[in-house]
Amino acid sequence: MKDNFITGIFDSHAHYNDKRFDSDRDELIRSMQFKGVEYILNAGDDIQGSCESVSLAQRYNFIYASVGIHPHNCEQNYYKEKTPPDYLDKLKDLAVKNPREVVAIGEIGLDYYYDHSLRKLQQRFFTQQMELAAELNLPVIIHSRDATADTLAVLENFKNTPNMRGIVHCFSGSAQTAGKMVSLGYYIGFTGVVTFPNARKTAEAAKAVPLDRLLVETDCPYLAPAPHRGKRCDSSMLSSVIQKLAEIKNTSAQEIADVTRENAVNIYSISK
Repeated sequence: MKDNFITGIFDSHAHYNDKRFDSDRDELIRSMQFKGVEYILNAGDDIQGSCESVSLAQRYNFIYASVGIHPHNCEQNYYKEKTPPDYLDKLKDLAVKNPREVVAIGEIGLDYYYDHSLRKLQQRFFTQQMELAAELNLPVIIHSRDATADTLAVLENFKNTPNMRGIVHCFSGSAQTAGKMVSLGYYIGFTGVVTFPNARKTAEAAKAVPLDRLLVETDCPYLAPAPHRGKRCDSSMLSSVIQKLAEIKNTSAQEIADVTRENAVNIYSISK
């Protein structure tokens, strides 16, 4: 059964600085608050993307930013000097100078699916940025693909670190893995993948995650949900993700929107 128009949506992970939004970025973003989207977190993935995320958050008072180096960009950018050796200082400077806009460190983590960066280098960048987040008392946004064991090992290493908390975004693991991450204090973000017919494992994980640890996200322009699959994704499409999670959780879509909004507001420490 379909619910009525959903309001108060928090897209907890987006990339509106992506070039695929160049033709209509401002018009599209301005339209979101007429489509039920109340807040958006725009995630950085390298120094330039982090700066662009901060700029978007400065332009729109309902957008917030994270700053960080994605695992794909550790080796590729590091050796091309696009990510300078003092990248941690640059990320810290962005966060300290823009406290309203920067509410997290990310996205950071490990990706062994593509192996664009040496694994040891990914691990070093991941650990360094976890330390930075703890120093700044900011949550982390974690990317983990085909790297569950090593990701969990890092989270375990930081479990007694003061101020350490965060989100495992675009979750694609098992219900058991989700449970381990929740037990370590992390929130779990679900994208349009949960709506795909063959995403049984993701649906099972969503069912296992407690409501008070659940987040919704687009990861736009990627991962458009059914029935928009294959199109450029945007935050308005989160209604399909929310509808699916409502079915999985046997509740209303508006409750999912309300709970996930409050969860995101809490983890990002946003003053309403």
